[in-house]
Amino acid sequence: MATTDFTARRATFRKLHESGCFVIPNPWDIGTARYLLSLGFKALATTSAGLAFSRGLPDAAVSCDTMVSHIAEIVASTDLPVNADFESGYAQDPEGVAANVIRCVETGVAGLSIEDATGDSAKPLFDLPLAVERLKAARAAIDASRADVLLIGRAECFLVGQTAPLKESIRRLQAYAEAGADVLYAPGVRERADIQAIVSAVSPKPVNVLMSANTGLRVSDLAEMGVRRISVGSSLARAAWGGFIRAAKAIAEEGSFAGFDGCPPFAELNGFFREDFKKH
Repeated sequence: MATTDFTARRATFRKLHESGCFVIPNPWDIGTARYLLSLGFKALATTSAGLAFSRGLPDAAVSCDTMVSHIAEIVASTDLPVNADFESGYAQDPEGVAANVIRCVETGVAGLSIEDATGDSAKPLFDLPLAVERLKAARAAIDASRADVLLIGRAECFLVGQTAPLKESIRRLQAYAEAGADVLYAPGVRERADIQAIVSAVSPKPVNVLMSANTGLRVSDLAEMGVRRISVGSSLARAAWGGFIRAAKAIAEEGSFAGFDGCPPFAELNGFFREDFKKH
């Protein structure tokens, strides 16, 4: 469906990170990507959890093959730049990360993130030296492809119960910046002071902040703190699941259809996709 050259999308995406603050929402299928495009967002990001839930799986249970196919589908669904949630690179060793990063780059993405989470509850984070080598391998793979794809280094400290998560996040993000990450990201940080500390510690590198709940902060607040971009992870998918669960439980437990109150009319959604299909 999309006709914009990947090179142009990637240049646009890089420019978005040079100044100001933008929201990069996370669709989980073609329909949600098309609707977000209609709202005027300038870029999109995939969500590993949103995809996993739609497949009846927990987060991190989707295979690399399935994820690469999904990323390619989202890239093809609009002409917007797409940032791939590429989890931990679907490999433990740097060589495996590099090989998978090449596959991700070939989908046409404008950016991709690599986490430092191991998936092992006994040792939830890669030791920093290995985490750095994994980022360096991803950086080298992108550079070798000659594609202007942004590399996002993620420190998962706030999400895995790390002791002193702010201090460790900053230590890791600074190391990831040295390893070649273009953007730094510590999902789970919520407090204003912590966000400002991260932004200051890695400046002038751009920082991504995840908004996964209504904490009271607005886009304008995060912009004032120096945050460059804001993603929402699985939150839009979970919002959709929230409506589905409430309506389904009302039927199952109460014999009520009150859960349908507030749903967009069929004609509204069908009309949107009919007109959108004609355009593309």
